[in-house]
Amino acid sequence: MSSSDPKPGPKPGPWPPTPESAAMPPSSWAKKTGFRPKFSGETTATDSSSGQLSLPVRAKQQETQPDLEAGQTRLRPPPPVSAAVTNGETDKDKKEKPPPPPPGSVAVPVKDQPVKRRRDSDGVVGRSNGPDGANGSGDPVRRPGRIEETVEVLPQSMDDDLVARNLHMKYGLRDTPGLVPIGFYGLQHYLSMLGSLILVPLVIVPAMGGSHEEVANVVSTVLFVSGITTLLHTSFGSRLPLIQGPSFVFLAPALAIINSPEFQGLNGNNNFKHIMRELQGAIIIGSAFQAVLGYSGLMSLILRLVNPVVVAPTVAAVGLSFYSYGFPLVGKCLEIGVVQILLVIIFALYLRKISVLSHRIFLIYAVPLSLAITWAAAFLLTETGAYTYKGCDPNVPVSNVVSTHCRKYMTRMKYCRVDTSHALSSAPWFRFPYPLQWGVPLFNWKMAFVMCVVSVIASVDSVGSYHASSLLVASRPPTRGVVSRAIGLEGFTSVLAGLWGTGTGSTTLTENVHTIAVTKMGSRRVVELGACVLVIFSLVGKVGGFLASIPQVMVASLLCFMWAMFTALGLSNLRYSEAGSSRNIIIVGLSLFFSLSVPAYFQQYGISPNSNLSVPSYYQPYIVSSHGPFKSQYKGVNYVMNTLLSMSMVIAFIMAVILDNTVPGSKQERGVYVWSDSETATREPALAKDYELPFRVGRFFRWVKWVGI
Repeated sequence: MSSSDPKPGPKPGPWPPTPESAAMPPSSWAKKTGFRPKFSGETTATDSSSGQLSLPVRAKQQETQPDLEAGQTRLRPPPPVSAAVTNGETDKDKKEKPPPPPPGSVAVPVKDQPVKRRRDSDGVVGRSNGPDGANGSGDPVRRPGRIEETVEVLPQSMDDDLVARNLHMKYGLRDTPGLVPIGFYGLQHYLSMLGSLILVPLVIVPAMGGSHEEVANVVSTVLFVSGITTLLHTSFGSRLPLIQGPSFVFLAPALAIINSPEFQGLNGNNNFKHIMRELQGAIIIGSAFQAVLGYSGLMSLILRLVNPVVVAPTVAAVGLSFYSYGFPLVGKCLEIGVVQILLVIIFALYLRKISVLSHRIFLIYAVPLSLAITWAAAFLLTETGAYTYKGCDPNVPVSNVVSTHCRKYMTRMKYCRVDTSHALSSAPWFRFPYPLQWGVPLFNWKMAFVMCVVSVIASVDSVGSYHASSLLVASRPPTRGVVSRAIGLEGFTSVLAGLWGTGTGSTTLTENVHTIAVTKMGSRRVVELGACVLVIFSLVGKVGGFLASIPQVMVASLLCFMWAMFTALGLSNLRYSEAGSSRNIIIVGLSLFFSLSVPAYFQQYGISPNSNLSVPSYYQPYIVSSHGPFKSQYKGVNYVMNTLLSMSMVIAFIMAVILDNTVPGSKQERGVYVWSDSETATREPALAKDYELPFRVGRFFRWVKWVGI
């Protein structure tokens, strides 16, 4: 080497160089944890309902990468395991490239550690970024063992592989278990939803002045119609394993119609049959409107306005609106009602991890178990004379009681004793529910218009259930045509409910999603067999009589739990959007607040503190049509406007739809539902098999593109 050659410079170090100054703390929680929001329907291998890693573990798994511009260390997510699916659309993650080195420096390439996928004994897919199953920091990846809790949470996304297997579903949508498993899981599925099926008629029939025998007949009719409509829906509707029944969405308008001023003069059996016929007429018209909405393809257009930020407050407002009915009725007999509430909370929360033969009996059967125990305790108290008062007969109406001593204890005897109902003894052993059993329906345009609006809200509720359940049990979400077809069939089945006289429409029960996530049963065959059993039970009159004899305080206690669950299931739709976004927080907050405040204004308008109302306090929110602030020369218009604007779900829906579709926000921030398209159905046979009509019926309707795959 000659002396004129330049001296070699210092040996270049690794690239990117280590910052000289101490790293500044991350400027936000998202940078600190590496959080990346997702679309509704996207997934990764670790996003299963039973194996989601906690946030600190995910943060430890992520590789660090210096950020020269910010002067801090940022976290980079690990490379993807497989292509992610966004509600039926494949979205492969792209690797982030490091910034180019400055001129004059030598860059040392850094090789990414290979990503390994492992499956443990429970079938949980583990991910590791380093050798021997270690993550980027050298720590082993924590995976849930057999003794850990399975989280019954619907994940935000799906893997491109078998979804049901990743979610630890025991059986997928098209699986056909043996006869014994089908029978067992079918009974389990319907028992877990017992409260949703029978509580609505136990509320509306006494409000109409119906007798114990009529309560039993309506309960049997509800079981019969629920079984028939469920079979129709799993065969010709969405084809998802969703039970159809009397939804709480129809309860508020039914109570508003029942408490209309024109019915206040009726009494006894006349009252029940006349109001039931009015309800039948309103339900038939509103359901026919829903059927036209679905089968005409208009629902496909409405779907563009319906997103998680709309569904969440609308469904939540349904549950919150009954706060005036729940505990005020429980207070009629606190020692029975409070025990019922405490038991269902203990079973559903504190004992939810206890399994018997791999079945979480306390979580799945929280409602029937708590009902049985409380009912038995109340029976013992009744038989031992705890609610027996000398010279007082609980079967005598309060208005006919002369003794001051007996009048003091009449309320306690009526609500605490379990022998005041004669529904079981008066019910026949066999009874076949038939159409028009209460008489020819009466059609009133103002009540029918109210039901038409309610049918739209019921459709919004069902859309959220379709999307959530499809992520659990199907290969991909349905197409817009399948959703329209399902909404159209719901309208048709609600027409059947109106003809048979159930008092409410028939729609997809929101509790389906929670039941599927808990029982891990996604086979439509199980739901279909359970529906057949439900039809058989409906023909046994004693079954309806037994269910109708549930004490009213216990019904109110169970409703407190069911309405709270309904509210929570509605708000859980926000998991598909960026729930921490200030835009979404404000929209949901405004929708929920005004859904309670605006109806309160209508309900309290014109009522003085000393008003002597003819209805119990828990029915006062539903008599607004007689004293609401909307007053014009047209009484029918007054009735419609005062009734609709006094319903929480209507106000929440109006505000959420307007705000979500006018306030700027990205699709990712809004969590826009992404449905499958016809091209995907043609390309993937699994999607077509999930939603195509049976018996090759679909080939005759291929020209109807807006209600098919």
